[in-house]
Amino acid sequence: MAKTTEKKTEKKAEKKTEKKTTRKPNAAFMKPLQPDDALAQVVGSKPLPRTEITKKLWAYIKKNKLQNEKNRRNIDADDVLKPIFNGKKQVSMFEMTKLVAQHVKS
Repeated sequence: MAKTTEKKTEKKAEKKTEKKTTRKPNAAFMKPLQPDDALAQVVGSKPLPRTEITKKLWAYIKKNKLQNEKNRRNIDADDVLKPIFNGKKQVSMFEMTKLVAQHVKS
């Protein structure tokens, strides 16, 4: 009985390592996008992949302590972020990605 459970755990371990090594990045996320003027104040004016835009935006939010203290999913907009958030004072992190998508073009 011990041999069959050992074989099963070995097969599971092999499958897990295969999945991790065969994963490739999605080309859509790596395509450089051009930020508009409002977004360029935060992330820069050069074309960047969507993932880098998100990283730079979060770095700005954390540096300026704009994440809401009570509800960490909400971002409080400052004067630079308000145009990106369509004038809203506060947005959720999920809504933020939707609003940022309106400020980039391929």
